Amino acid sequence: MKPIFCTALFCLLSFAHGVKAGTLVIESWRVDDKALWETVLIPAFTKMHAGIDIKFSPTAPTEYDAALVGRLGNGTAGDLIACRPFDASQALFRKGYLEKLDGKPGMENFTSSALLAWQSDDEKNTFCMPVASVIHGFLYNKNIFRKLNLQVPKTEAEFFSVLDAVKKNGTYLPLALGTADKWEATQTVFTNIGPNYWHGEEGRKALISGKAKFIDPQFLAVFEYEAKLSGYLSKSASTQTYSDSQKLFASGRAAIYPMGSWDISYFNQTADLELGVFAPPVRTLGDKCFISDHMDIGIGINRKTKNKSDAYQFLEWLGSQEFADMYTNRVTGFFSPSNHLIAVRDPIGKQMVQWRSNCESTMRINAQVLSRGLPNMENELWSVNAQVLNGNLTSKDAALQIQTGFASWYKPQRK
Repeated sequence: MKPIFCTALFCLLSFAHGVKAGTLVIESWRVDDKALWETVLIPAFTKMHAGIDIKFSPTAPTEYDAALVGRLGNGTAGDLIACRPFDASQALFRKGYLEKLDGKPGMENFTSSALLAWQSDDEKNTFCMPVASVIHGFLYNKNIFRKLNLQVPKTEAEFFSVLDAVKKNGTYLPLALGTADKWEATQTVFTNIGPNYWHGEEGRKALISGKAKFIDPQFLAVFEYEAKLSGYLSKSASTQTYSDSQKLFASGRAAIYPMGSWDISYFNQTADLELGVFAPPVRTLGDKCFISDHMDIGIGINRKTKNKSDAYQFLEWLGSQEFADMYTNRVTGFFSPSNHLIAVRDPIGKQMVQWRSNCESTMRINAQVLSRGLPNMENELWSVNAQVLNGNLTSKDAALQIQTGFASWYKPQRK
């Protein structure tokens, strides 16, 4: 690298953060990935790019968004920016903080559906490279299924038949699911089972265009599904946290756990827990299946970086087979959305990735556009879905509450 000269203030800031002049700094909320970046990913890159120094500098997830905006605003942000999907990163692009990446080396390795989470609404500008997605489904305890002679369910009727059998036996809890934290009621239940009813992208896009409403049968059916699930939760479900549910399932006291693929690594720590996984059951045997395969992490380039050349070299590597393979197999449950053929080594993760071949992928229904107004749909869904699972809100009232709030600010829904 060429020598880089800087002002006294810039040098002072650099040394204060332990960063050499010219070092590429990666901003991220993935605090748990710090050791991986420092011991595996960055060394793999620098082995072939010896002149480029890199520092992974994460911020706590709950503080990341606000802190990042502040640093981008005052010019102290890193060179590479870990991107949330959809609206949060799109707002950064509109403010001029992120580089436009269309046509840049490495971007050709991603499909249009993978890029959608980091594009402008008209899909003409892409501002982050996809890194990983998460997939939703259901984990089950193979030992319990064997003891009770249960078969893995493929349809809604079969699913409730399994739950009934576990409940009747009385030894185990049918579902390890609580509602105290609320978010899992939406992310691991509503957006997990829902795509098979609203037909994935077809239903999501119909809401955005105003051609469908949450009170329509295909959406109401999902709230009705949730209402039925309430009978299979623990008596203390309303005070049961996400962590409580994890511990309950890991202990072998529950048969089924509604999950996101990020949960795999947690349960892999329990050596005697024999795990199985199944995709969200379809409504009727023979129906087309849909899965929530949600874009979760991307990486963009700070438009004000002083070292764009090195940043683009690093970005190109992020789009490579080498990176996709390492990240997928080192961060269990986070899957590369690239076109590269990746041999997923974790058995549960491997099975979930294979669902992509048989089912259509979609994203969390409110991720794009639907949560831009007030009342915020993300927060509303958390509250409403938790209440339905707790038996405190009917499915019809839940659908009406979400639809009323949505229509109050979104013009296409006022037709």
